[in-house]
Amino acid sequence: MIAVVDYGMGNLRSVQKALQRMGGDAEIVSTTAELAKATKVVLPGVGAFADAIDRLRSTRLDEGVIQAIRRGTPFLGICLGFQLLFDVSYEDGEHTGLGILPGKVVRFDFPSSVTGQNLKIPHMGWNQIDCAPGCPLFAGIDNKSYVYFVHGYHAVTIGQEVVSAVTDYGYAFPSAVWSGNIFGTQFHPEKSQAVGLKMLHNFIRL
Repeated sequence: MIAVVDYGMGNLRSVQKALQRMGGDAEIVSTTAELAKATKVVLPGVGAFADAIDRLRSTRLDEGVIQAIRRGTPFLGICLGFQLLFDVSYEDGEHTGLGILPGKVVRFDFPSSVTGQNLKIPHMGWNQIDCAPGCPLFAGIDNKSYVYFVHGYHAVTIGQEVVSAVTDYGYAFPSAVWSGNIFGTQFHPEKSQAVGLKMLHNFIRL
């Protein structure tokens, strides 16, 4: 069973339906007991970092997610669920994340050399990913494929070895990570048409 974690924030049904469309036995779960039974875990999310981490902790779902990852369960964080993996976010203050991957989440801050491009925040719409070789999530995916983004903040990782894709929006930022059984995408695979569905299919087959 693929557990889609429900902590009150996220487009759960669209993620669940996309996984089911690709043959995955996806269920929306909201307890640590349900998480413990999962063979794979997906943590989606839309909204503010502070609210998300507070809700995870108040329901103890943060413990369930961390325990699943430590057991070696394949894990996929999507958008806000991706950002929650890191040590800290500076969205509307300073907020401690799950600390699963070293790094921080910061607002887009464009250098003066690109301000004339009139880049808007949030970064919203289609953009390309430059993929590192070998990541199982991107098997059969052409490099420079377009995927769908909606975010005003992005990760800055301490360990570049976990970065599996970067995207340029004023400057290059990590748009996907991979470390053992941990995968994360700043973009939305469930909204990225055939390319995103292929990624979800790859995750199901892990």
